[in-house]
Amino acid sequence: MRLPFTFLSLALLSAPAALARYGGGASAYSGLNQAIQRQHEHLDRVKDAYMTASTAHHSHSKRQEGNSSLPFANPAAEPFYVDGTTIPEVNFDAGASWAGLLPISGDPEETKELFFWLWPASNPENADKLLFWTNGGPGCSSMEGFLQENGPFIWNWGQSEPVANPYSWTEFANVVWVEQPVGTGFTQGTPNITNDDELAEQLTGFLGQFIEVFDELQGAEFYLSGESYAGYYVPYIANYIYEHPGLNLNLQGIWIADPSLSYGAVQQDIPALRFVQAHSNVFPFNSSFLESLQNISDACGYTTYLDDYVHYPPDGLLPLVGVQEGSTGTAPECRIFDQITEEIYWLNPVFNIYRVTDTFPNLWSVLGFPRDTQQFIYFNRTDVQDAIHAPHQIWEDCLGPVYVGEDGDQSLPSMLSIMPNVIEKSARTVVVHGLADMILIAEGTRIAIQNMTWAGAQGFQTPIEPESFLVQDDIMGAQGVYGNMHQERNLTYVEFYMSGHMTPQFVPWAAYQTIAYLTGARESPSA
Repeated sequence: MRLPFTFLSLALLSAPAALARYGGGASAYSGLNQAIQRQHEHLDRVKDAYMTASTAHHSHSKRQEGNSSLPFANPAAEPFYVDGTTIPEVNFDAGASWAGLLPISGDPEETKELFFWLWPASNPENADKLLFWTNGGPGCSSMEGFLQENGPFIWNWGQSEPVANPYSWTEFANVVWVEQPVGTGFTQGTPNITNDDELAEQLTGFLGQFIEVFDELQGAEFYLSGESYAGYYVPYIANYIYEHPGLNLNLQGIWIADPSLSYGAVQQDIPALRFVQAHSNVFPFNSSFLESLQNISDACGYTTYLDDYVHYPPDGLLPLVGVQEGSTGTAPECRIFDQITEEIYWLNPVFNIYRVTDTFPNLWSVLGFPRDTQQFIYFNRTDVQDAIHAPHQIWEDCLGPVYVGEDGDQSLPSMLSIMPNVIEKSARTVVVHGLADMILIAEGTRIAIQNMTWAGAQGFQTPIEPESFLVQDDIMGAQGVYGNMHQERNLTYVEFYMSGHMTPQFVPWAAYQTIAYLTGARESPSA
């Protein structure tokens, strides 16, 4: 079995060669030898982690071959079976999985279908759990999460080929990645929803059809997860399941990353200048432009907002500033977020709003967004579509529209509507946020939490302590203080250092700890 480590190869100088090239003796560059040695050691640890993951996939596949039955033995599941040795470009046996289209209802005339890819738990002790994943958008495919974030194999930006993922979430449950709502990815039918209650009804209908086919999962502990606009999707789906009993799954909790859960003014404009100031090394604006931003911030009530209103506990409901009269939309003269994101591209042509620390060069991606594409888009290949029982059609990472009507989603933001009910009815609710994400800024999530009332009180009653989230990773060796964490009244909030928008992609070891906590594999998200 060939192990795909080509993406890890580095043209590093040996320590003696480096010293010779830079013209200095050991005394002039006393730390260089140690630094290069440490880099080699840690790259070896990374390569070892991928080797172990590939070996584990191979062993798991052999165990499946040795069993008289597959994890999902209902004859109705057979048409969805995916042979792990036939997935294009994956040069190892990824193991058995199941993929395809299922309708959103049992109506024989139903035309709306969602695409899914189901992978069994790699740890047999967790075979009685089911974890659902959705990306956001609205209209972005969950195949992005599968292939570049938390699936059993990943093909990340700049990698030459897929590799086994040592941080696959299948360690903790059977995982199903679902493209939804209709209008996303490979889904079929015409979108007809106007809000997320309707979205949740359709997704719950799909889940009912799903567990009829994969009936071993009926009654399973169930968890919902997602990122970005899934800050709407996931809480609304959870709330619908809690308020409409009948689905034979035992919903335990939700996990949402860098979620959209309040208004744009809250999650983008109010914290925008503070974000730029905190990351001044990657926003090297000149003094006159910074002065103009400061003037906007002062005039629109942004500058002292967190100091004036974000208290622990809150003094009352937090005001919505910088918006047009009679509206929740940001006033044109207060759209500081737009001015920043327009200007930064002149300084960094490959600026990545999903992780602001990215600079040139622009790494390629087989998904085509948000990076460059070279050669092909993976899920547009007909051999890939055939392998996973997907229809032959043009696939895009983010499509749409998925809501009907000019105004899009008519739902209230989740933390201003149904999120309190979800927290109160769930065993665990986890919200995480990458501190290098600008598309949705972490301080905006703090504002939204402090404006939400649940379990008899508004917001967190005590402050979020800095340096309170720790990582202890035995896979690649990441360890130490990794962010900030707070837990109160069934809500866990974690901020990750070094992470942009897609936290399982950028800091998989940190996201891995928090999903382990959600599913009960850890007592605390923090080490």
